[in-house]
Amino acid sequence: MNTIGIPSVDLADFLSEDKHRKQKFVDELGHAYEEVGFVAVKNHMLSDELSKRLYEEVKHFFLLSLETKLTYEVPELSGQRGYTSFGKEHAKGRSEGDLKEFWHFGQYVEDNDPIKNQYPDNVDVKELPIFNQSGKEAYQALEKTGQHMLRALAIYLNLDEFYFDDKIHNGNSILRPIHYPAITHEPKSAVRAAEHEDINLITLLMGASAEGLEVLNKKGEWIAVTALPNQLVVNVGDMLQRLTNNKLKSTTHRVVNPPKEKWSEPRFSIPFFLHPRSEMRLDCLPSCITENNPIHYSPISGGEYLNERLREIGLKK
Repeated sequence: MNTIGIPSVDLADFLSEDKHRKQKFVDELGHAYEEVGFVAVKNHMLSDELSKRLYEEVKHFFLLSLETKLTYEVPELSGQRGYTSFGKEHAKGRSEGDLKEFWHFGQYVEDNDPIKNQYPDNVDVKELPIFNQSGKEAYQALEKTGQHMLRALAIYLNLDEFYFDDKIHNGNSILRPIHYPAITHEPKSAVRAAEHEDINLITLLMGASAEGLEVLNKKGEWIAVTALPNQLVVNVGDMLQRLTNNKLKSTTHRVVNPPKEKWSEPRFSIPFFLHPRSEMRLDCLPSCITENNPIHYSPISGGEYLNERLREIGLKK
């Protein structure tokens, strides 16, 4: 794994009974998110077996005919669930669509939380009997991992360890399997995913099937990152940067087109975008506002911010 400038942390440290190991994880994670915005995490909740199974199912789905896939595209959902066809999404500030198609698994509300009424149902793929179950299992394993990461960050920010728990319980998180097809002709200016920052609190990325992910470091250099099967790459999103008044860094990243000799290789990637409930306030934490770091953002809720950003990237009109 090329992790130049991408620190590695071990979630087993945080979950151990040893308070020194737990604090070590908190400090390493907090410093990494102040400096780089990305970490590689081992000993998370997603098994290699489940990761491999989901990747197989995802590949089977994207190999279905376009006619079949389009039966799972629901335009009125603005891409929240089911299939989004090739080129529909673009980076903020760009008009050219990214070279990708994707699927969305959304939240599974399994208690009697009335928030269920805010979310559309997940879309079942009838051609693939274990596709949806595999997606649900991975969604919940990554959500649990993200909960622990946010507990560590709460400690780092001098908040109660469980500050985020009720804010992300049944949150509007999305698991997004992405297919970047083989490139068949010279792209004009489009890339697999143009430089951008993620919208959400944190993003957890399962090992991608091909190289291409790059992050921008403080020196303005693009650093290549490939997630290993037994590690997740976890980065800060704009909601967390906003909440912490830029203390934690939402790093610019992109997925570049491969060299010409590798154009025939498709790329598959499955990020989990951990979102809060829509009512969570993203107003800057008072503890992150200082004389040297005055307030950078106006008050807004998670739902308001998400809608604003979905319009900017072309998924919502």
